[in-house]
Amino acid sequence: MTAPAAPSWHARLAELGIRLPPVAAPVAAYVPAVRTGSLVFTSGQLPFVDGGLRRTGKVGGSVDAEAAAADAKLCALNALAAIDDLVGLDSVARVVRVVGYVASVEGFTGQPRVVNGASELLGRIFGEAGTHARSAVGVAELPLGAPVEVELTVELL
Repeated sequence: MTAPAAPSWHARLAELGIRLPPVAAPVAAYVPAVRTGSLVFTSGQLPFVDGGLRRTGKVGGSVDAEAAAADAKLCALNALAAIDDLVGLDSVARVVRVVGYVASVEGFTGQPRVVNGASELLGRIFGEAGTHARSAVGVAELPLGAPVEVELTVELL
C-alpha cells in the first residue's frame, strides 16, 4: 500500500486565494526564522505590508480588536513567508505553537480574540495540522509602535 502524499500547503494557499508576502526584513540583530532539528521557530513578525507597518497604535485605544485581528493574520502570513524562505512551506508537518503579543491599553482584555486572527488563518490553511498550543499576551509596547506581533513554531516532515 502506498503512503498518502504529503499535503501541498502552497496548493492550499492557492485554493484559498492567499499569496505569501515577501519575507519582512529584520528591524534589529536577528534572522526571520531558525531551524533546529525538526522544528522551525520564527522571530516575532509584525504586520508589515510593502516594508511598512499597516498601522500603529494600541488595541482598545486607537486600534479596534477587529483591525488588530486582521493585523495578527498578516503577522502569521509574514511568519509563514519566513518559514517558506528557510525550509519550504510544503515541508511543514504541523503548526506546534503560536505566541501573539498585543499592545493594549490599560483594561483591554480581548487579547485572545485578537490573536484568533492568526489562529483561524492557520486553521484554514493547515486544517487539523494547524491546531496548535497558544499564548495571547497583552503588552505595553511593541517594536515600531505595532499593535500586534506573532511568532510561530512548526514541526517539519
